[in-house]
Amino acid sequence: MSEAVTTASESSQGNLGGREQWSSRLVFILAATGSAVGLGNIWKFPYITGENGGGAFVLVYLLCIAAIGIPIMMAEIMLGRRGRQDPVSTMKKLAQESGHSRSWGLLGWMGVIAGFLILSYYSVIAGWAMAYVPRMASGVFTGMDSAAVNNVFAELVSNPEVLITWHSLFLFMTMAVVARGVRGGLEKAVTYLMPMLFVLLLILIFYAIGTGHFEQGLQYLFTPDFSKITTEGILSAMGHAFFTLSLGMGAIMVYGSYLPPGTSIAKASIAVACMDTLVAIMAGMIIFPIVFANALEPSAGPGLIFKTLPLAFSHMDYGRFFGTLFFLLLVFAAWTSSISLIEPAITWAMKTFQITRIKAAVISGGLVWFAGLLTVFSFNLTSELTITSTISTQYGEFVILKDATAFDFLDYLTSNIMLPLGGLLIAVYAGWLMKKEYSREELNVNRFWYTIWSLLVRFVAPIMVVIVFLNAMGVVAFIRTMYGSFGF
Repeated sequence: MSEAVTTASESSQGNLGGREQWSSRLVFILAATGSAVGLGNIWKFPYITGENGGGAFVLVYLLCIAAIGIPIMMAEIMLGRRGRQDPVSTMKKLAQESGHSRSWGLLGWMGVIAGFLILSYYSVIAGWAMAYVPRMASGVFTGMDSAAVNNVFAELVSNPEVLITWHSLFLFMTMAVVARGVRGGLEKAVTYLMPMLFVLLLILIFYAIGTGHFEQGLQYLFTPDFSKITTEGILSAMGHAFFTLSLGMGAIMVYGSYLPPGTSIAKASIAVACMDTLVAIMAGMIIFPIVFANALEPSAGPGLIFKTLPLAFSHMDYGRFFGTLFFLLLVFAAWTSSISLIEPAITWAMKTFQITRIKAAVISGGLVWFAGLLTVFSFNLTSELTITSTISTQYGEFVILKDATAFDFLDYLTSNIMLPLGGLLIAVYAGWLMKKEYSREELNVNRFWYTIWSLLVRFVAPIMVVIVFLNAMGVVAFIRTMYGSFGF
């Protein structure tokens, strides 16, 4: 037996046909939740909730999780477990099994490439959070005004050497985990990191209770005011419900390939969605009381985390300590996501080139590191090099990208095109092309719930993902402009 095959199997315990497995359903739930929980939950969810009126947005978001997130997650896990290989090989195998073209392997390819590209810039952004930990702990922000806090952030992103250092450190942490395999690396990491993440969340919630504005924060987060919900808010909720669960990038498919037979995919998917949503809501319960206690604006946008909150912590009792914990929380959330982003590429490289997991991790990590330099330099050395892409029509200009840096382009390509398209194709394949006896066998639910899942994954989820896709590309806004020109 070759070295590569021996390493891939690693041990007979917890394997099925030479492929490792999670030791239990709970570990899979922790791993998949770790993949889903990231900067989006703690950074993005609070500020888009603030931008869209609070409680009404949260309610729409929860409905979208049920209609889009859970059905597609079940489909992606199902495909992964049935194929039990990397995303490319899995889709080729399943297509052949159901009598369809092996070109479906391109769906797996898209997931592998998307995860690779996302990690290249995600690692840089996670490096910002890492950089803020020692700054917060050492009291850099103490007594600063808004302009000074903004200058700290500006100085950070304008220094390529500093960004490269933090990018390298975060990527090394990620590769150190994935290189150790499923049981020795991924499983051990999430077994420790996820409980620590929840402990940090609970500590910070108790801190938020002490601000004196906790009730106001809860009212803002949970009291629906449908007069404030707009079409843009609904589209934003649909988009975030899809993206928050790490769908369409191959990570959940690979994690599903390690899922033991007999484990309920439906129960596991619902548990992951609930835990992911819980983290997002807990982040809101932390952030909004702090925002209100300092008379800050809850709809501050992306700058809420790196500009607004450091200012708030710097003027609160014990803010230095709890601010440090908050940015540690961000790092842990980013870390659990990053190890899932590169796993599809690792598994593909191991099988394709017959190399060990360690070699695959080193090579993949090196390539991601170099790709990450595009993002690093887009904030400083090459910030003036931008892309603007428009389509001119008789109804006006259709702007696709405007003054986009390399980072903006990568974010647009992955978030607006590759992930929605990947999720859509997963839903189409699982709902329309996969033989029903295979999907019934894998899902193992009664006729009623299978019918509900089938309706959602065949009709509701694809339609909603297409709307998300069109909105993200600006098509919805363009259609509105066109209809406005007709007087509608």
